[in-house]
Amino acid sequence: MKTIKFGIIGCGLMGKEFAGAAGRWSHLNEECPAPEIVAVCDATPGALEWFRAKVPTVRFVYTDYHELLENAEIEAVYCAVPHVLHRQIYVDIIESGKHFMGEKPFGMDQEANQRILEACARHPKSVVRCASEFPFYPACQKLISWIREGRTGKILEVRAGLNHSSDMDPNKPINWKRVIAVNGEYGCMGDLGIHTEHVPFRMGWIPKNVCAKLCNYVTERPDGKGGMAACETWDNATLVCSAADGDGREFPMTLEMKRMKPGATNEWYLEVYGMEASVRFTTDDPNAFYFTQQMGAEQAWCRVVVGNKPQYATVTAGIFEFGFADSILQMWASFLKEIDGQSVEFGCFLPEETAISHALHTAALRSQREGTVAVL
Repeated sequence: MKTIKFGIIGCGLMGKEFAGAAGRWSHLNEECPAPEIVAVCDATPGALEWFRAKVPTVRFVYTDYHELLENAEIEAVYCAVPHVLHRQIYVDIIESGKHFMGEKPFGMDQEANQRILEACARHPKSVVRCASEFPFYPACQKLISWIREGRTGKILEVRAGLNHSSDMDPNKPINWKRVIAVNGEYGCMGDLGIHTEHVPFRMGWIPKNVCAKLCNYVTERPDGKGGMAACETWDNATLVCSAADGDGREFPMTLEMKRMKPGATNEWYLEVYGMEASVRFTTDDPNAFYFTQQMGAEQAWCRVVVGNKPQYATVTAGIFEFGFADSILQMWASFLKEIDGQSVEFGCFLPEETAISHALHTAALRSQREGTVAVL
């Protein structure tokens, strides 16, 4: 099997998830190169130990990412680091000429995102993408196919969101995502927004304006040293936007990004309401696709269990359940196929789509600050 040699910069949770996906590559029944993780880098030496112990293909271990980028054997890089580091590290990775998968938000602010996109323009042969796993659930892919086939008819409304409750405990110690200097002013939008926006943007539903309601409920948290520290970033965001379909007809689109949603573990959802049919998907019911059937003047919601029928076939039988680890495998398969020059039906979040995301989040900050509807 053809392999692509990878380096990982940032050896935290998502770096480990990538290593797990690489270890399951034989699960795919696809003509697709396999990722071979040969190098890892983290400024904290202790973070490297898991990879030393668990990933036998790792042959190079660094604490300075410049050394990893100088390694000519490495063909592609995955980077998952705090937002404040995106501008410098992402640009350096792209300038090295290697293929690159980065994490959201692809720059702490709009200016940083612009510098990253300028680097992409200088290296058009490099495949550069942003990680976003949730649309690769088979039931969500079913929803996407209905939209592309026009089965909803005229769109009345779109709602999408990524919500969790991991910050509901006010005694949870502060982390970098609550500090503007490290996370950026977007707060929860920078952390959750691209996941929420992936399918809407890919369907061509680009916000024209936004009315934002941003909330910071917990204004201080334990600092881990016996004191309290200020929480500077937004906990929750609700963005009410105007978008348009392919015929230019406008409709409201509501995007939610919330760290404090009671009862939500990690709920990603998409709902599209139309004149002829409505469709919805949620990771709270991950194997089910919901759609409406017309009954004269009435509509009935129907639920179909899609099962394990992903975009890229695997050895898992279709009767079994699909989960988050499977969606990560699908996302990485899409990226590797693109590196290999193959066309993909639904791919990873694009650099140009991150620019739309930054325009939206910057306008949302302006809307909140001025109490107005902000035009993108």
